[in-house]
Amino acid sequence: MNVLTGLLDAVSADKCDYAVEFRHQSWLDESKKELDPEVLEILRAKNVANVLIDGPGLHFGGELTADHAYLRFHGRNYDIWYRGEKEADHRLDRYDYLYKEEQLQPWIPRIKEAEMQAAKVRIFFNNHARAKSVRNAFLLMDMLSIEHKHKDIQLQDQFKLSEF
Repeated sequence: MNVLTGLLDAVSADKCDYAVEFRHQSWLDESKKELDPEVLEILRAKNVANVLIDGPGLHFGGELTADHAYLRFHGRNYDIWYRGEKEADHRLDRYDYLYKEEQLQPWIPRIKEAEMQAAKVRIFFNNHARAKSVRNAFLLMDMLSIEHKHKDIQLQDQFKLSEF
């Protein structure tokens, strides 16, 4: 935990709205379902947000730890993230995921709760392949009754240099 404290001290966490996304199980408590209470306490003391995650196998960390909140949607391509292949680069495939409304619906109460507890709520879609993040951002904005101008987002086919 000293590593986390040292890092947050080094970046002047008191001057910016920082957020940390924990992806390794070593940060979890004994149940392996939630972040270690000591980690949560460090984040609270430094006013650093624990990133609330929706992604394949990345569901721990549901507690707000700062006066700002950060939510991140990675998509749910579990099989691609964890299949163990090392030959090809699957970064585009990992994030090539389009959320359905029923998958985002359970997040609405959590987002509204975060809005009540935090001065600022930031939501990012990391399912960026083929413009799906934009499509999902507009869908979530509709679900939260947030106005926006454009909705006509066409999903695009993209190529990797290796395909040419």
